[in-house]
Amino acid sequence: MPDDVTEWLAARAVPLASLDPGAGPAGLRPLKAALQGVRVVGLGEATHGSAEFFLLRWRLTEFLVKELGFTTLAVEASAAAARAVDAYTAGGPGDPRAALAGLGFWTLNTAEMLTVLQRLREHNRTADRPVRFVGIDPQHPMMALAELRACLGEAAAPLLDPLGDLGASGFMRQLDRQVEADARRLEEYVTEHGPPEAREPARIVRQFADVASRPYTHADPARTLGVARDRYMAENVALLLSDPAAKVAVWAHNGHVSKRAGAGGAAPMMGTHLARAFGEAYYALGVLFGHGEFRAHRRRFGRLVRGGPARFRVPPADTGRNVEARLSAARPGDYVVDLRGGDRPEAVSAWLAAPGELRSFGGIARRLTARRSFTPTVPAEAFDGLAFLDRVGGSTPL
Repeated sequence: MPDDVTEWLAARAVPLASLDPGAGPAGLRPLKAALQGVRVVGLGEATHGSAEFFLLRWRLTEFLVKELGFTTLAVEASAAAARAVDAYTAGGPGDPRAALAGLGFWTLNTAEMLTVLQRLREHNRTADRPVRFVGIDPQHPMMALAELRACLGEAAAPLLDPLGDLGASGFMRQLDRQVEADARRLEEYVTEHGPPEAREPARIVRQFADVASRPYTHADPARTLGVARDRYMAENVALLLSDPAAKVAVWAHNGHVSKRAGAGGAAPMMGTHLARAFGEAYYALGVLFGHGEFRAHRRRFGRLVRGGPARFRVPPADTGRNVEARLSAARPGDYVVDLRGGDRPEAVSAWLAAPGELRSFGGIARRLTARRSFTPTVPAEAFDGLAFLDRVGGSTPL
């Protein structure tokens, strides 16, 4: 039976009649009022490996570009390697498949993301102001190192040589803390003596060195790899917004766009930093699903299973605290709902402020526990809006 919460959600829902990349922004125009004054929108995803999340986020990004003048698509991807993708989407030559593979993220090396690049390139072909494609993650900085070697020359060899093949293994092994000092020394040299075009790659290298030399877990969460990575992703988004005319759509996992800090508030996420820096001008949209499939690496007995990402299937969630179960009950089909403003019945305010849970899978999952795996959340603390897809399927690897 409907209650105040499901009725409120149903009344505010903006239905998504289609996720087709050519559907256009018209059906999303009811969201325009909620996003007035917003300069950065975090577009989340509940999994890294579901096809429909790419399609939905492109529809939302196209709406933000065409209806609200957004200028940049910033993605949870290598800041260094994303330059090749930006060159392609800006109309330059090159192989988009090779550019995607160069990002170093299997999660993005999909047919759905390839469609996004092709659509962005087509938009830029006739746009008065082309939309930039930018990576915000310091991972995989090899191209930044190559740029530094090319533009600094032999004079900087003593500073570059200690960094060697920094980043070749991503975050798979913890580096010695000395590498952070070496990278910081290089950035200081570039600031004082290097050309302006060397400053961005030097910053990326220093960010990576700091993150990769931190532990995954620590008694003080603020000292972990994950917290430093989120801080740098937020910094890189903020740099894009130093242009007063810039507006940025950020694609990242729900855990990164969320405004709610973890570990008792000691582990701020990217969205936490952006909310603190930009206030109401930051809008966090969590993207959830009812049931279906996703791709992720399997973990068994504490180790990754060989063979690449596998497909996982999960049924509809039906626990009382589950956010997806409430969204599914509100109305059939796919939709977006704004959680900001408006009159709220007391029951709605209580639900938004109460501890709940939602599905959240990154690059790794466990076969036996995925069906009943949930992450704690407080809807109003984490997100300004929610998108709900009733059913999703696994992404298509290239």
